[in-house]
Amino acid sequence: MKQTELNEKESLALITNMIQESREHIARHAAYPMLIWGYTTLVLSIVIWYAITYHGCWEAQYAWFLLPLICYPPTYYFSRKDRQTEGMRTYMERITGEIWIVFGFVGLLLSFCSFIPQLQGLVNIYFYIPLLMSMGGTLTGLVNRYKPTVICGTIGIVSSFGILLLPFPSALLLFGLIFVEVMIIPGHLLNRDSKKRCLKN
Repeated sequence: MKQTELNEKESLALITNMIQESREHIARHAAYPMLIWGYTTLVLSIVIWYAITYHGCWEAQYAWFLLPLICYPPTYYFSRKDRQTEGMRTYMERITGEIWIVFGFVGLLLSFCSFIPQLQGLVNIYFYIPLLMSMGGTLTGLVNRYKPTVICGTIGIVSSFGILLLPFPSALLLFGLIFVEVMIIPGHLLNRDSKKRCLKN
């Protein structure tokens, strides 16, 4: 009887430890891509807003095509580094990755649709993209039980609807601010918490 109780305690401790390690692992390696995408989106938002507002250069919106060119290489680098140093991906990491694959794919399709003349009036890309990214961030936080990401993602979802109320190009500034809420702030918080855990260990 005592032996059974000991095994149950050991199993529970092992499962708890695995979940905690998985969360810490995700926190360590999710922060950098979030910061890369967040800061790049913020900078592009301000640059495009400035070009349209002060120079009437509406073609500046094509600068959004620079976003994947700038962000994908370092994101790929960190994902490769992640696999090499940690080995097999955990279940929660796989779910988190698949969430972002789905939201990223939908965002990419919407981005292309926004450049099709027949769909331009139907697809408000500056509303849908931050809404999708905020939903992705919220779901990621819920899966990993990380409250700051859930809170920031929820704020981002609510803020996204503000874009529908703002005239263009002013909406670009709120667009960039939402990425501060959804990616930059959680990214820095993840970095900080990860460093604290490393110091404790």
